[in-house]
Amino acid sequence: MDILARLTRTPLLADGAMGTLLYAHGVDFDECFDALNLSRPAVVAEIHRDYARAGADVIETNTFGANAFKLAEHRLRDQVAEINRRGVQLAREAARAIRPDVWIAGSVGPLGRQLAPLGSVKPEEAYAAFAEQIHALAEAGADLIILETFSDLSEIEQALRAAKAVCNVPVIAHMTFNRDDRTLLGSTPADVAVRLRSLGADVVGANCSTGPRRMLDVVSAMRRALDKETTRPPSPADETPTLPPLLSAMPNAGFPEMRGERVMYPATPEYFAEYARRFLDAGVRLVGGCCGTTPDHIRAMRRAVDAWLAQSSQAGTRQPIRVEEPQPEAAPVATVAAAFQPTRLAQALANREFVITVEVEPPKSNDTVQVEETAHMLREAGATVLDISDLPMARLRMSALAVAHRVQERASVETVLHFPVRGRNLLRVQGDLLAAHALNIRNVFVVMGDPTAIGDYPQAYDHHDIVPTGLAQLIKGKLNQGVDSAGSSIGRPCAFFVGVAVNLTPADLDKEAGLLRKKIDSGADFALSQPVFDADKARAFIEHYQAKYGPLQLPILAGLLPLASVRHAEFLRNEVPGMFVPDALVERLQAVGKKTRTEGARIALETLTALRGIVSGVYIIPAFGRYDVIANLIRDIRDV
Repeated sequence: MDILARLTRTPLLADGAMGTLLYAHGVDFDECFDALNLSRPAVVAEIHRDYARAGADVIETNTFGANAFKLAEHRLRDQVAEINRRGVQLAREAARAIRPDVWIAGSVGPLGRQLAPLGSVKPEEAYAAFAEQIHALAEAGADLIILETFSDLSEIEQALRAAKAVCNVPVIAHMTFNRDDRTLLGSTPADVAVRLRSLGADVVGANCSTGPRRMLDVVSAMRRALDKETTRPPSPADETPTLPPLLSAMPNAGFPEMRGERVMYPATPEYFAEYARRFLDAGVRLVGGCCGTTPDHIRAMRRAVDAWLAQSSQAGTRQPIRVEEPQPEAAPVATVAAAFQPTRLAQALANREFVITVEVEPPKSNDTVQVEETAHMLREAGATVLDISDLPMARLRMSALAVAHRVQERASVETVLHFPVRGRNLLRVQGDLLAAHALNIRNVFVVMGDPTAIGDYPQAYDHHDIVPTGLAQLIKGKLNQGVDSAGSSIGRPCAFFVGVAVNLTPADLDKEAGLLRKKIDSGADFALSQPVFDADKARAFIEHYQAKYGPLQLPILAGLLPLASVRHAEFLRNEVPGMFVPDALVERLQAVGKKTRTEGARIALETLTALRGIVSGVYIIPAFGRYDVIANLIRDIRDV
């Protein structure tokens, strides 16, 4: 009996997360998990056995990212077929040693690159990459193909087309949904279900996303949409009977949390067992788990599925499908923004993780390769997020928005978009922000920006319609509530996380404290400070603010600029407004001769150590583009 015939008769249980368990086995997230099929097959095989022992009917191969695009990032492009074939072999030999009747599902994930017109990958290139991977999986003996964690319908369409062309095994097609029950590109569960079914998917559903509760809403909406489609009168030309729509659900174990250096998922096995029953009641025929789920979750779900089957058997028929009532088409405007997942930066600050961010300057060209390589290096060194500056010193550079998007897409590290108001009218401000949100750039640092008079285009337009404080208020009070500055609807609310500037060592304590208070009242979520060279002076400012306005709740990332030379220090203290560099630091640099960069890094680390406890993180500004120096400094900070 093939798996589709089995699913029409009785539900099946799939396995859980692979990456979560590989991480628990000591594999770093930066490693190529798929290549472990070749380099550490025993670890992969043991995970498959654990899921088979837990009672999984379907075991997925460790090939989620084993496509040409993702493997090329690890210089493994020529091993696509070998890695996929080995993935099937490992799963089959390991799992079937425990359960001979288990099905092996070839796992296929997104390419990691967006398709045109949003990205640079042509549809035919995507099709070729999927065809190559799926052919290897099917040729190696996979019983079915599972397309999972897709957020773009156009991309999963190419994967489905490729699967139908190169193999004859059933295809499960999963997409992933945000907390607003839509994909990243705005597709609804109903749209997804009907479209995937029309493209030839044998089973449709969702995986990853958030936790079981939200996914139950998603698959219920899919069920309603598919039921409507199947109740329509058949076309006279349609003579071939089709199987009824089959649904699948594999949620995460809740929303991930950072606990120290570990990523933790809150949903317990018992909670998953309860929702396994609810999924089956909603008509789902294949249930399993995604990120954060373990053999313990699958074992608990096995008991729940067996109990459900026993109850159905005692009733003499399958349990009737209970579909939840439709949810309102649109949630109230004030609450929709909360449906977006918090940004990585927001999570880190909420969990009191010490945040490290580095300012990265865009290139003076249309080539982002060097920036992407820098971002990779800084991420590996331990940076939490990266700040992308916008036309620093009013010099011509690529748009920070484009660079932020490239860094997030190709270097897999979240960004903070610097967003100066200078030179932008109110119309452009709002249009650019909507564009940023559409590209999933939701950390924005609002700032005045450098005057064009100091840059290489002094004649350029320099006016503005709104100041940074007003922009913070517009974002939090308008855009994040679903309306523009005029009060007109923008459709769905935004969910920006807004940063503002602060000087921790100002000449006028009262003035700076009052300005900071105004920014907080405008809705600021965090602050980046100008470079700090005197920790005692910074501490005095914070104490002054709290004496005047009460406890300072706003997370502050202290600016850190490693001094490169005596001349560098003298320039900062004499020519940069608001900068305070003590005489003692200049004297230290003078005393070390040619070792000023080493001494500058040591000064920066000492300053940060003195600020620990009163700031939430550090915002590092490189001197003269020496990101290698910054990478070493990050490692030192992580060791403190």
